[in-house]
Amino acid sequence: MTNSTTRRPSTDSWGDDELTLTDHVSVLRGEANGAYPSGNSVVVKGASEALIIDPSVTVVAKGGATVPIDVVLNSHGHEDHMPGNGFFADARIGVHHDDLHAAHSLDGLLDIYGLDGTVRSDFATTILEEFHYTPRPDAEGFSDGDVFDLGGGVTVEAVHLPGHTRGHSGFRMTGGVFFLSDIDLTGFGPYYGDVWSDLEQFEASLIQVREEEAEHYVTFHHKGVISGKETFVEMCDAFTAVIARRHDAMLEFIAEPRSIDDFIATRFIYRPHVQHVFADSVERRSAELHIQRMLDRGEATEVEPGRWQRT
Repeated sequence: MTNSTTRRPSTDSWGDDELTLTDHVSVLRGEANGAYPSGNSVVVKGASEALIIDPSVTVVAKGGATVPIDVVLNSHGHEDHMPGNGFFADARIGVHHDDLHAAHSLDGLLDIYGLDGTVRSDFATTILEEFHYTPRPDAEGFSDGDVFDLGGGVTVEAVHLPGHTRGHSGFRMTGGVFFLSDIDLTGFGPYYGDVWSDLEQFEASLIQVREEEAEHYVTFHHKGVISGKETFVEMCDAFTAVIARRHDAMLEFIAEPRSIDDFIATRFIYRPHVQHVFADSVERRSAELHIQRMLDRGEATEVEPGRWQRT
């Protein structure tokens, strides 16, 4: 499915699901307030061009955005942030340099997760069929601080916030709007379960973004629009605190020697009832990061190959 930048869907297709934040910025709310597999996309309209950040499956299902789109920005290389890359076929595509390969090819996207075997092939099918994945070898990389000028004084600035993925980025927009992407401020907490995720970087990004001054903060999933710095900081602190709670729970778990398989079976990230093609992979990677943190802090030791115990 493709769409020309000259094609303009009726704004009636969005109705109350278009949330206007400023004269130039609006949020196109995904199904169930942007719950996965959908998300909340942001449209920024300047005097000469219009830009969309993370065109979701809902954007594709509704036939596009509320204006013709000239530029698509992906906040990072995950499937739910890229469904519209192929839909807006004539638009320019931008992704942070570190995640650029995810826009270029399906294999590049899958490499970020670090999946292999049947899990990799099954998830590849899901990405193609449910997320409309279309390779964009013409996609170009951006860096922290790069500014997209849409004309008339309207700009979008990239802010590198790694940890979720290597290239994960937020965006600072004219008019006091900041897009947090998958720093989504939910009770689930930070996701750092890919082979390209980094716990230390995620924590540093949370410290950095906490200082961001904006009128409105927008998450891709669930929370949507958070208005006011004080509310945002409270939510950001609660989101960050999940990391320490997970760590403490894992540390308590290894009061006796445990293996990675024990961590996976116990489920410290997902609830036991959650069935997802790569849930075990996420549990493994997250546990590995926390175990390394324990070792670095002297909180645990490897009592035999592949088994750790609290010191």
